[in-house]
Amino acid sequence: MTVLWTAAPTPHPRVQWREQRWWPVLPLIATVLLLAVPVQTAGAGTSADITPADIASCVLVAFALGRVLRLRRRPLTPAAALVLGIPTAGIAVATFTATDPAAALTGFIRYLQVFVLVPTAVVLLVRTPRNFRIITGSLTVLALVQGATGVHQYATGTGASYMGEDIRAVGTFGPTDVMGMATVVSYGLLAALALALRTPENAPPWLRPTAVAAAAALVVPLALSFSRGAWIATLAAALVMILLTGLRQAVRALAALTAVSVVLVGGFGIGSEMISQRLTSITEVTEAPDRSVTDRYTMWAAATSMWDDRPATGVGLKGFAVHRDAHASIGLSSGSDTAGAGQEFHKQALLSPHNMYLLVLSEQGLIGITAFVGSWAAILVAGVRRLTLTRGKRRATDCGLAAVGLMTWQTVDFLYADIGGPSTVLTGIVLGLAAWWALAQPAEATAA
Repeated sequence: MTVLWTAAPTPHPRVQWREQRWWPVLPLIATVLLLAVPVQTAGAGTSADITPADIASCVLVAFALGRVLRLRRRPLTPAAALVLGIPTAGIAVATFTATDPAAALTGFIRYLQVFVLVPTAVVLLVRTPRNFRIITGSLTVLALVQGATGVHQYATGTGASYMGEDIRAVGTFGPTDVMGMATVVSYGLLAALALALRTPENAPPWLRPTAVAAAAALVVPLALSFSRGAWIATLAAALVMILLTGLRQAVRALAALTAVSVVLVGGFGIGSEMISQRLTSITEVTEAPDRSVTDRYTMWAAATSMWDDRPATGVGLKGFAVHRDAHASIGLSSGSDTAGAGQEFHKQALLSPHNMYLLVLSEQGLIGITAFVGSWAAILVAGVRRLTLTRGKRRATDCGLAAVGLMTWQTVDFLYADIGGPSTVLTGIVLGLAAWWALAQPAEATAA
């Protein structure tokens, strides 16, 4: 009796030729680029809004499953299956133990989509470094579109409200998802930086200068997003990527990065005064915190209080908003002010702690946080290890740099943000790209 998944049959030469083409990653490309479509949502803190990118991600998962069944190949390595699947345990337990399992079901679906199904589909569909580069190229294109929209918003005063002026660059995501454009631009910047640092062998001569120009250009909308969390995460990821290229190139890259920042922000004065104030506020959060920082600290304290009540399983998915008032101090404001970018002023309720680790800890307890952090740490460590082993051989090193950079950005940004809003689906794609590099068969990930 033959077992289907123990050994994959040798594909027909025509099938092998098709594997080298880009069409199998079309659902991935569509999912990324559909985020350029303006969507009016109820708020970044909600998960009830279904966007075109979310629908495309469902098609992506179905396509990946159908492709695996058609090709009759082993879908995942045991290590990849374990690392990608283990978050399911935390979200399942948190759903069943929630005070309202029916309400928690929507959270279960969202978590399963972002942290399990979409990353797994990416690993299944990306078969070669060329496929990987097509997806990161799509991220860069999306970032340039959103970034150009954000710069136009700043220049014309049509952005989201910031310090009494409608100048905050938010792209097409609107004032209720101020992190959306910053997230997209950060992804694109790091993808372009990877190509600039380690251009693939036999690449056309225009690729490297184009990547350098794209990375430099994306610094502007990132700065105009006024997102401190995105700035810190991007700087940390860029430094990790630069240091992993070797000492000599790291020195040159750091000098170039400093020069670009000085010219764009200092020389041209692009938002320099407000950016300076925003940077200064990072060091003043313990001495003279602004309203947003005070609210964030209050919600962090509420999240740890929820976990203290139910340390093993947490309060259940979608439970933070329900239990917030019982655990938050009176210092928490009623909500954050949102306006501009084509929307009227209104208060946006604070329904999450704006820290992914604390959100998981409060809603899923030790079981959930162990599963999630263990999965992310395994992907990051395995990705760095594979990159260091292949660095001297220059085989798909650009893919490794992009994967490690994107994963580093995500793990750092989760200290200041959590899931929510249309851009959330990209989190699953980024986790999938990082997992493909870290956990795919060596012949796939390190091919030229």
